[in-house]
Amino acid sequence: MRKRTSRLIGAVGSLALATTLTACGSDSDSTAPLSNAVDASDAKHPEWSKYTFTVGDNGGDGSQELAKITGVFDNAPYKVKFARFTYGPPLVQAAASGDIDLGSVGDVPPITGAAKEYGFKVVAVNRSLTPGQAVENIIVPKGSTLKTAADLKGKKIAVPQGSSAHGLGLNALKSVGLTPRDAKLVFLDPAAAATAFNTGKVDAWSIWNPQSAIAVKNGARILVKGLPPIDQTSSYYVASDTSLKDRTKRAALTDVLKRLSREFAWAVKNPDKYAQALSREQGIPLDDAKASLAAYSNRVTPVEQSDIELEQKLADAFLEAGQITKKVDAKSITDNLLPAGYDSSKLKVTS
Repeated sequence: MRKRTSRLIGAVGSLALATTLTACGSDSDSTAPLSNAVDASDAKHPEWSKYTFTVGDNGGDGSQELAKITGVFDNAPYKVKFARFTYGPPLVQAAASGDIDLGSVGDVPPITGAAKEYGFKVVAVNRSLTPGQAVENIIVPKGSTLKTAADLKGKKIAVPQGSSAHGLGLNALKSVGLTPRDAKLVFLDPAAAATAFNTGKVDAWSIWNPQSAIAVKNGARILVKGLPPIDQTSSYYVASDTSLKDRTKRAALTDVLKRLSREFAWAVKNPDKYAQALSREQGIPLDDAKASLAAYSNRVTPVEQSDIELEQKLADAFLEAGQITKKVDAKSITDNLLPAGYDSSKLKVTS
């Protein structure tokens, strides 16, 4: 969802070049549905005018396009920029370095980031509004003879290292009594993995939507769905420790998060426009965006104890499997920005 472009490109190779500005008083349509929609508690704060927040957009979640469509930041007393990342681990690293202030990632990047002692915190949760709909899957090519997760023994599985799809791959193997030593996890970023999958260099691919949905549309088959108990359908907002430790900046960042949650609440109620935003932001056909829309339909809430327990269980599984070398305390990397009971799905937004 967040320029210190030269630093980002140097430190984070997965940052896309398309980084744009959304600011107070932008050139967005003056009739944008959320241009004047803020909570009563979010009064104007002149002391926030010195801030420019960079929001990490993980894989093109629509946040940048939706900001333009809705005008949700038009009256904000600070500026907002967006920086595109292809997947979660580099985004967490950028949050720790202060190159971004806020961003949403899957369940694993906070764990691998904490294991490397990065300076960030998990500050909110993106909960799926369709928890029965997998947001990622392990897929196999058309014509593959693999039928179950047990058939992955001895096979090559393309996985973005340190991502939520890495967690899915690990837990899928564990669910049938296998470990990473029983199969070969081939660590590739999403673009490289797509090439390997399409050219038969790997036997399976653990990946999220829209890549999973597009591949299935083109003939691939889902081998393992990314659903509980082997996978979470939630994602997590992470924020820079630097921003969180400054009381004034923290209050402003909370406002950023609330506005982001409001634009997504609007998007859920306007699925056609949401699909158009995803199509433009990801550069994919509109039909493909519509096919993966359920994966982006979320509600934003504070982190709950059950989330911490799920993250701790996943962290312990990663340590046991040798995928990280340091024990992670999930509670210690949690710092809620939102008040108890906050739920973006209950916000009143105009259509």
